Amino acid sequence: MSDTLRFDNKVVVVTGAGSGIGREYALFFASRGAKVVVNDLGGTVKGEGGSNAAADKVVNEIKAAGGIAVANYNSVEEGEKIIKTAMDAFGRVDVVINNAGILRDVSFANMKKEDWDLVIRVHLNGTYAVARAAWPIMRQQKYGRIINTSSGSGLYGNFGQANYSAAKLGIHGLTQTLAKEGESRNIKVNTIAPVAATRMTETVMNKEMLEKLNPKYVVPLVAYLAHDSCEESGAVFECGGGYFSKLRYQRSQGVCFDGIPTPEDIRNNFQQIIDFEGENDYPNNNTSIMAKFLDESIKAKLKPKVAPVKQTGGQCPNAGKTQTAGTSQSSGSSLQSDQLFEMMSAFMNSGDGASLVTKVGAIFAFDILPAKGQPVARRWIIDLKNGKGSVTQGKSDQVDATFTMTDEDFVAVCKGTLNPQNAFMTVII
Repeated sequence: MSDTLRFDNKVVVVTGAGSGIGREYALFFASRGAKVVVNDLGGTVKGEGGSNAAADKVVNEIKAAGGIAVANYNSVEEGEKIIKTAMDAFGRVDVVINNAGILRDVSFANMKKEDWDLVIRVHLNGTYAVARAAWPIMRQQKYGRIINTSSGSGLYGNFGQANYSAAKLGIHGLTQTLAKEGESRNIKVNTIAPVAATRMTETVMNKEMLEKLNPKYVVPLVAYLAHDSCEESGAVFECGGGYFSKLRYQRSQGVCFDGIPTPEDIRNNFQQIIDFEGENDYPNNNTSIMAKFLDESIKAKLKPKVAPVKQTGGQCPNAGKTQTAGTSQSSGSSLQSDQLFEMMSAFMNSGDGASLVTKVGAIFAFDILPAKGQPVARRWIIDLKNGKGSVTQGKSDQVDATFTMTDEDFVAVCKGTLNPQNAFMTVII
């Protein structure tokens, strides 16, 4: 079929490819035209020993079917050696599937340091080592696909698998960061949490369940995530037995207090803090909590301070007077941005803003409009030249740059939901 997903001329590295899901990956990609590096240390499920037999067997299967493959026998902790095998044999690396793993299941109370360390080393450090070795190659060629392997134990926890769970959730944290850092170089990074019959899952599943979870069911999702046409990045997918789904975080409605709450305030509002009903909030970056905080803080604290007055012309009212943040001008009712400038002023007054003065060394004016097409309602001066920094209202004799934005756009910029240049352009266009 013309729409078949092919991997001709692509080089695919699969770790832990000597058996189970890894073997299925290697066979599949080779059957679709890829050149495959079959990595497997050949050790036991507990990470003991080593043998070339497992990787060699899969390589021979691929070659017998007319495919192209080479074996690698290094531990994933030696990621640079695995990637070197790919470069020596094929001269590039297009896809990395971090699949290798071990299990050392034991309750946390009885877990030895060796059990913890070895699982972290193989799963988390091994995923890092292979991805890190491939990263500069992918960056230079401006193309790459990395699929990391987590598990339900990592996403939800599981009795007797504290080491495994910690490593597997850490792997998805790595995925999300690599997805952001690789975006500009066309490097897509995703995580899968497979449920399939492998040497490892034989220790935690009964025979009937294992028969229903053929590892071949996982391959189609990984194949698509590894393909040129897939634009998904930074996601985590559950898959197994023919079922596929994407997971995401959800934030509760939460509570924003005006001031520092007491433990009793937390207790009295705890049900609302953990309430997921109402408007859905699905964060996907670590700045979204600031956006949420600003939203809720503004709702909690912002109240009109003075009655509106008629504006004339485009000059900032009372431009000849200077006021510190937190005081009101006679220019009209409070704007949402007032709250933010007050927060900036508190930051400066605390002494924490001094480092910005040495780094920036400039004075900025912000002319805030109530809405597009209306006259300026506020002029805020952020002075990062005067020793410790300050935020005031009024005019300044020396300003290095002036920014004109609507009140709504300024808040959106501070929340990280609007590009500053876009906000500025909406005013002048």
